[in-house]
Amino acid sequence: RGPSGIFRAARTVPVMLDIARDMERLCPDAVMLNYTNPMVMNCRAIQSQTSIVATGLCHSVQGTAEMLARWIGAPMEEITYTCAGINHMAWYLEYKWNGQDAYPLIRKAITERPEVYNEEQVRNEMYLHLDYYPTESSGHHSEYNPWFRKRPDLIEKYCTHGTGWNPGEYAYVLKRYREREDTWKQQILDWLEDPDAIDLERGHEYAAYIINGLEGGEPFQFNGNMPNDGLIDNLPQGSCVEIPVWASKKGLESVRVGPLPPQVAILTGINAQIEEMAVEGILTGNPRLIFQAIAHDPLTSAVLSLAEIREMVNEMFAINREHLPTFRHYEVEGDRPMRLLAEVG
Repeated sequence: RGPSGIFRAARTVPVMLDIARDMERLCPDAVMLNYTNPMVMNCRAIQSQTSIVATGLCHSVQGTAEMLARWIGAPMEEITYTCAGINHMAWYLEYKWNGQDAYPLIRKAITERPEVYNEEQVRNEMYLHLDYYPTESSGHHSEYNPWFRKRPDLIEKYCTHGTGWNPGEYAYVLKRYREREDTWKQQILDWLEDPDAIDLERGHEYAAYIINGLEGGEPFQFNGNMPNDGLIDNLPQGSCVEIPVWASKKGLESVRVGPLPPQVAILTGINAQIEEMAVEGILTGNPRLIFQAIAHDPLTSAVLSLAEIREMVNEMFAINREHLPTFRHYEVEGDRPMRLLAEVG
């Protein structure tokens, strides 16, 4: 997320709200299943500004659950878990194999098998120090905390050599996109010529299962991004949280989780409040709120001073201004006190 994610939200939220308002007019009873990042800020805007029932879907919860099962040699059908927090920063509050706590096995795999530790260096460090395993890739997760990407030596140590998807390397996703730039169009043409080339086996993405449940099929539990209406006690009420949700003929029903453990609630709460402030700044067109949200971002504040952050935010407003329809002003105004100069005797 960070500064670029907040400005991406400033560009994207108006478009998402246009879609949701079209839905209010054309299909008010439809459910929006959103896969677009930045997930929390997009969903929070839709959920607070329109009447559309919307949930945000990611593959990090089920993907990480499958990864942990692989590490300990467990069949996925024997694994149960409870996972909650915010998108890209949810935590496995329970992770069980046949009803037994599997965390000791996970810790053993991480500490005794170098190939397991190296697969997700950032997330494994988070687990070893905070006692709960986080969702998402090490690259995404390291965007939300101050510990791994603030110095070149730390980036080299934790964010460069990981073998999992997106270890935290600078511009990792952009590089992957550019690698596909010359091949993706041809791949689509190949699919059109040979439909059998596409694997039609149902995967672990939630959308098809949710639609089946909503239309009267088997009820399905997934982790979705929903309004925090008493679901997680120690995250901001009303904010968008990622929690267990049931999809059935009755609709979407969120599952109350209670409080997060304090050692993960602190970091998660800071990020939730930043996203709340950013959404308010986008909806009201307030550049100062955008600056203040970015100023509290854990990674940004670990690297830059307040004055440097304000300068950066103003540069980003100047570059993005034609894509920010909710804003009328594009500069963070602020006092610039005169420096006191000591007299030289």
